[in-house]
Amino acid sequence: HPPPVATDREEHKRLLENRPDQPQNPKVLRIAIIGAPNAGKSTLSNQLLGRKVFPVSKKVHTTRCKAWGVITHEDTQLIILDTPGLTNPLKAKRHNLDEAMLTDPWDSVQHADLVLVLVDVSDHWTRNSLSKEVLKCLSQFPHIPSVLVLNKVDILKKKFLLLEIVADLTEGIVNGKKLEVKSAFKQDSSSSAKSPLQITQASPAESKVLGSPCGQEKNQAQEGSGLDRSSDVGGAGTGEARGPNRYGPEDLKDMKGWPHFQEIFMLAALRGEEVDTLKRYLLMQAKPGPWEFHSDVLTNQSPREICDNIIREKVLEYLPLEVPYGVTQVTEIWEEGECGELLIMQSLLVPRESHKRMLIGRGGKVISRIAREAGQDLMNAFLCDVRLKLKVEVKS
Repeated sequence: HPPPVATDREEHKRLLENRPDQPQNPKVLRIAIIGAPNAGKSTLSNQLLGRKVFPVSKKVHTTRCKAWGVITHEDTQLIILDTPGLTNPLKAKRHNLDEAMLTDPWDSVQHADLVLVLVDVSDHWTRNSLSKEVLKCLSQFPHIPSVLVLNKVDILKKKFLLLEIVADLTEGIVNGKKLEVKSAFKQDSSSSAKSPLQITQASPAESKVLGSPCGQEKNQAQEGSGLDRSSDVGGAGTGEARGPNRYGPEDLKDMKGWPHFQEIFMLAALRGEEVDTLKRYLLMQAKPGPWEFHSDVLTNQSPREICDNIIREKVLEYLPLEVPYGVTQVTEIWEEGECGELLIMQSLLVPRESHKRMLIGRGGKVISRIAREAGQDLMNAFLCDVRLKLKVEVKS
């Protein structure tokens, strides 16, 4: 079971400063998760961690800063760098975003050992090509191994489209081998994330051990398979081989995908389908090296940051359009009650009277719902009773 987040700021700080309780042969892997806004990066991070510490919403730019999650399993530590969605200066200005929103994802990738590129396959406008920002980011750090993760495959009704999506997003090359469509597709009516797409001739033993959706045993591959890795392609290959050359702006102009992914995973992060498969793969990719955190650390975010983010997530969820982006949060009370419960009172400051009415809702329904749902999420993060009160005021 993952550890809870400490509710006391000083205790949390002490935990972060604690020397890691190194095992005998420690292994570590730093993972940057990048993708377009709203691809499901925070949902995937929460599922990998086993506890909700990152805010999640259908609205774009819910994640405002890079935050770390720490998974400690036996002798291995995975450090997940949850980043804001890769965006451009024009969109950043429209959503009133800090400059850090533009630089944080790049910074995370620079310090990663492995990059997970997350793509929402349920979005038919964007699923067949990586965004220019993602391609630019990958091309800046071509020496860092990357993995393609297709998310929300449970929502995709026509599973055969996955073949086309994979071919486009990989430029037809995975792990240095060409992909070829080689047999008829067997329609799978269930909504499970277990993908009908398999790539035979996957990389050596690890894929078979893992049961990765894109590297399964041959008999499964023959049942409903789609792609085959055939001939080697020069210059690509695994991270141990010579990495791909850098791409200039001219090269990227005509590219829809990235031809240097090492693996492909298909999952449904919200439902937790196939997340364990990905987690096992990540644990296997860890390299010998000292742990960075004590095993009791789950995230580098302070308890108050987690609280602010989770309340903000609900505000984003229940207010229309651009309205929630103008809300300012002020924590008035943060204290432990007589029975060990956490008492929190927060004021939500809005720019207009009309926004205040929206946020409170008829008969106080909206603000009550936000307080109830945020309180439940905070109990999950802190593993203690939480009594949360929210006030709404117009900024003076």
